[in-house]
Amino acid sequence: MKAAVFEAPFRMRVSGWEQPVPGPDEVVVEVKAAGICAGDMHIYSGKSPYAKFPIIGGHEICGAISRFGENVSNFEVGQLVVVEPFLSCGTCYPCRVGKPNCCARLQIIGVHRPGGYAEFVLAPATHLHVVPSNLSPLWAAFAEPVTIGIHACRRAGVQPTEYILVLGCGPIGLAIIEVALAKKAHVVAVDLNQQRLETARSLGAEVLPGSDHLVGEVLEQTNQEGAPVVIEATGSPAVMESTVDLVAPGGRIVIVGLTARAVGVKFPGLDFTRKELTILGSRTEVNCFPEALALLASGHINFPRTASEFSLWSAPEVFNNLSQHPGQIQKVVFVRN
Repeated sequence: MKAAVFEAPFRMRVSGWEQPVPGPDEVVVEVKAAGICAGDMHIYSGKSPYAKFPIIGGHEICGAISRFGENVSNFEVGQLVVVEPFLSCGTCYPCRVGKPNCCARLQIIGVHRPGGYAEFVLAPATHLHVVPSNLSPLWAAFAEPVTIGIHACRRAGVQPTEYILVLGCGPIGLAIIEVALAKKAHVVAVDLNQQRLETARSLGAEVLPGSDHLVGEVLEQTNQEGAPVVIEATGSPAVMESTVDLVAPGGRIVIVGLTARAVGVKFPGLDFTRKELTILGSRTEVNCFPEALALLASGHINFPRTASEFSLWSAPEVFNNLSQHPGQIQKVVFVRN
C-alpha cells in the first residue's frame, strides 16, 4: 500500500508499506481523513520519546471498513468509522482501576504502531466507533481531539455557569473551550496569538491576551476571587506555574499540556495548603468517543471549520512547512484523493 512515512528527523516521504492483514479480532480501515497534532510534529522533528523510525504517523483517523477478522460481526464493509488509537493492556494497575489511558504498556496507533497517514490502517474492532450519517470524514477525524477536551472537562468537574479559564487556544485548547461551552460554562480563553484568540472568540468564548497583567485581569473579572477552574493546554512550564496564581482558593487546576521529559514545574508550597488546591493531570481520554461524535453531530463543536485540508500525499511538504512556520496554520487534516 501507499503511505507517508516518517523516515528520520525532518525526513518524510511517500513510499510503499506492507498492507495490513486483520487478525481474528481486528479490522482494516481504508483511511479517508487523518489530522496532524503536536505529537505528530514531535515525531517529525525527532523529539518523540516513543516513536521509532521508520513509522507511519497519524492517530486522528476516520475511514471506511475494508476487511475484518473472523470474530468481528458488528461492522459492515464500507461503514464509516473513527479509530480510538490508544490501546491498553487491560491487566496493569491503571487498567484495573479504570484508567486505561495511563496503562503501563500503552500502545498508540500512529506512534508505536502504523497510523493513519496511509491507504489503510489496522485497529482492534473494540476501538472503532461508527460515524453519524451527517458527519463528513474530515469532521469525524476531529473526534479524537474532542475526546481530549471532554476528558479534561470531566477531570475539572466543569459545571453550568462556572467560570472556566482555558490557557492556550491551539487545537486542544479549542476542543476544551467548545466542550466547556456545551456544558453551559462561562469560558474565558487566553493565548499570545491574536489569530487563535479570534478563533476562540468566534466559537463563543470570552478572550484575554496572555500578558503580565493576566492575573490582575482575572481577579478583576472574578470579584478578586480567581478562577474556580483553570485548564492549561499550552505545554509551557511557565504557564503551568501561573495556574496557582490564577485559580481561586478551593479551585481546580487541570494540566493537559505536555512538557519534554524531565522538565520540572515549580509550585509555591504554601499555596497547596493555603488554597487547598486540587491539581489534576489529564491524559488522552477514557470512554469519550461516543460523546465526542454526538457533540460533533449535534453542532456543538464547530472548530473543525478552522481546519485546512490537504492531500495526504502532500504530507512531506506540509510537515516541512509546519516545522519552518509554526502557528501559521491553525489545524491540518489530510484527506485521501
